[in-house]
Amino acid sequence: MAIGRILFLAFLLVPLAEIYVLIQVGGVIGALPTVALVVFTAVLGATLIRAQGLATVARIRSSLDRGEVPAVEILEGACLLVAGALLLTPGFVTDSVGFLLLLPVLRRSMILGLLDRGVIRSARPGTRHSTGRPPGPSASRSPGQGQVIEGEYRRED
Repeated sequence: MAIGRILFLAFLLVPLAEIYVLIQVGGVIGALPTVALVVFTAVLGATLIRAQGLATVARIRSSLDRGEVPAVEILEGACLLVAGALLLTPGFVTDSVGFLLLLPVLRRSMILGLLDRGVIRSARPGTRHSTGRPPGPSASRSPGQGQVIEGEYRRED
């Protein structure tokens, strides 16, 4: 299925599911408590995202200081960005998915699963470049393709 169709279905079905769940919850606990609960989950989510985001940035810096590629940590940061967007979107369905992405064990296992399946291509966690620095654009080259010489050039006509 094409990505366009998936996005179309998501943009169509997610709001419908959110409206349905909001109506059902509002019917059980009332309109004002429902709105208060939606606002509370947004505030709680923003607080948790901030704390986990700062911890992820610290892990990225630590990996870079050791000369390692912080691939998993960067992908965790991307997951936290998605979780933040979902938690700030009003509704209980998106909040549920956002809170699931805040669970470090679930988030890390999902990322490692995507890396193992090859859905996301990246250097494996903890790999080290021969210079002790994170690999650059030429790091994905196969062995035996020759030496890469970095430099600058200027075209003179």
